[in-house]
Amino acid sequence: MKLFSCPACAHVVFFENVVCVRCNHALGYEPERNRMLALEPDEGIFVEAGTHSDGARWKYCANYEYGVCNWLISGDASDVYCRACRHNVTVPDTSDPANLAHWQKMEIAKRRMFYTLMRLRLPLVTRDEAEEGLGFEFLAETPGEPHVMTGHDFGLITIALAEADDPEREKRRSAMGEPYRTLLGHFRHEVGHWYWDRLVRDGAAEALQASRTTFGDDTEDYGVALKRHYENGPKPNWQDEYVSSYAGAHAWEDFAETWAHYLHIVDSLETGHWWGVSVDPRVRDAGLLTTTIDFDVFAQDTTIDDIVDAWLALSAALNSFNRSMGHQDLYPFVISDMVKGKLGFIHDLVHGRFGA
Repeated sequence: MKLFSCPACAHVVFFENVVCVRCNHALGYEPERNRMLALEPDEGIFVEAGTHSDGARWKYCANYEYGVCNWLISGDASDVYCRACRHNVTVPDTSDPANLAHWQKMEIAKRRMFYTLMRLRLPLVTRDEAEEGLGFEFLAETPGEPHVMTGHDFGLITIALAEADDPEREKRRSAMGEPYRTLLGHFRHEVGHWYWDRLVRDGAAEALQASRTTFGDDTEDYGVALKRHYENGPKPNWQDEYVSSYAGAHAWEDFAETWAHYLHIVDSLETGHWWGVSVDPRVRDAGLLTTTIDFDVFAQDTTIDDIVDAWLALSAALNSFNRSMGHQDLYPFVISDMVKGKLGFIHDLVHGRFGA
């Protein structure tokens, strides 16, 4: 995630900020050029402020009203929802304060995911634009009804609103035997299924063949595979082949888990880049845990070796910081050589390196 500054006063601001604490200008994120804008009210909308302002007029996404979005739309556009919120299909009842608080957390995670998708220049199609477009349903539990399950169905992604409740998410994490469970992780995993459909299933034959070579047979019965996974547990020595135990359930899950981890890694490395992070342990380590994140992780010429080598050093340092504070590891996973190869497939896929 990029680190921003207020265009009006140069104070450091962050992705979710709506007001600069130094100069009190309203702030909004403008996704087309990946920038934070300072704003001054003008006839019901806003005018861009700051030294380099061109006087452009902007309006907030309609969901700004609920305190869940700070993305901007051109003041002349007919759209009312931003690039991220136009994918929402069902949102919770905002008259319920608990629902609203949970939805706010959901939207923070969703917009962070969209940030990375847009930085990677990946296709985004709404449900209004295509039958299998990308859409989100944020569903609350209803007394007497079955539990809402987070999942995907041909581009329609359901996120259980209860996942935004920290104790409930921890309960589910423990019950599922997962070392890591976050809202952002849910979004990144589930959207991976949609991108498998678009970039692999509907992409070049070369991509589909390479995916099957890398992740296995996607034609295996999905329901049977999941039933086997939950009845028998993870495959023996799964750490040698998969980034998580769940990834071994089916080729689709292996792809989605690897996709999510690729997004985890590139976003964290971009954060390290903008914070000027260097890691150089003051012990003898043959340079294995040494890195300076001085490269653009989204650039076409950045290799998977650049990414994984930097991530090995950064994640080891971050895990050590967490342990010092008494927390679990920030990244409790191991990237084996086989997992690195799978991450390399995702890297090539998002950069369009398979034939059309």
